Amino acid sequence: KQKANNSNKPISTGQTDTKKKQPLKAAKSPEVPAVNGNGNVVKAKSTNKMDNGPAKASPPLAKPESKGVIANKNLNGTKSNGKGCKEKKKNGIVVKEKDELKHKRRKAEEHVQQQPTEADIWFDDVDPKDIEAAIGPEAAKIARRNLGLETEQSQSVEQVLVKEKAFDGLTRAVAMDCEMVGVGPKGEDSILARVSIVNQFGKCVYDKYVKPTEKVTDYRTAVSGIRPQNINTGEDFKTVQKEVAEILQGRILVGHALRNDLKVLLLDHPHKKIRDTQRYKPFKQRVKSSRPSLKLLCEKLLNVQVQTAEHCSIQDAQAAMRLYTLEKKKWEAAVKNKTNNKNCK
Repeated sequence: KQKANNSNKPISTGQTDTKKKQPLKAAKSPEVPAVNGNGNVVKAKSTNKMDNGPAKASPPLAKPESKGVIANKNLNGTKSNGKGCKEKKKNGIVVKEKDELKHKRRKAEEHVQQQPTEADIWFDDVDPKDIEAAIGPEAAKIARRNLGLETEQSQSVEQVLVKEKAFDGLTRAVAMDCEMVGVGPKGEDSILARVSIVNQFGKCVYDKYVKPTEKVTDYRTAVSGIRPQNINTGEDFKTVQKEVAEILQGRILVGHALRNDLKVLLLDHPHKKIRDTQRYKPFKQRVKSSRPSLKLLCEKLLNVQVQTAEHCSIQDAQAAMRLYTLEKKKWEAAVKNKTNNKNCK
């Protein structure tokens, strides 16, 4: 009788805990709380009759229920996945917030690192043109600056070759350059098409197109910059020849490959008063060329680009004069010593 009576007694709190904990511990229990459309947990109704007894209000039941809520917290709000990444559910889609921010930050850093810094460019004995082709113009600019070929404030060609607010008349030394066009069956022979003369400060003192004395078969526009309309209305050759001869009289004549210019003008000039930048030995040694071009000399010694497209006789004369003034004292001293040595003999 006692055993029968004991079976009708209410179940103790400890017994209820052991029965309730088993379904909650299971990872894939069908009793896991469901989620409604707003992302809130809906508590499922218990099918166990024992929930209506004293066990319902017992304190130990709160602990397993809280575990169930923690396990599904990612469905309601945010949850750490152990890697510093938060997951947030928006309209039923889980968004990884921190990873997305890291990705955006990484992209921003990549854009910033595209431009090279001065510390990154330190190539030795590498042509800046090769650096520009391989890395870009910014890197080439830094390389030129490191080599002493470019100043912090870039200057235009005119700023380098012409002295501002300087005397614009004739000076003791003048520079001359001529443009020519081709005549003859294949356009191989040259005749005068334009003459330009500048003073010691790069100021133009004479510039005239010349009417051709023969039929032009090659205007050489890509190099000379001469077009038919330029010379068809040009000055008569004899007039230009006379005017140029008067300007050069008694003056130092500066130029590049002056022999060609004097030849088409049918003029001569005292050898001791000619300063040819192509024949000056120190220039040859510095650029390591036996017959340096005017373009090469300007690039290496003046850090300016000339003759990048069609030639301009004014600019070429200015470039030759600027090269001369760069070495004027040494050049004139060398000419004087050479003259003295000849007189001693």
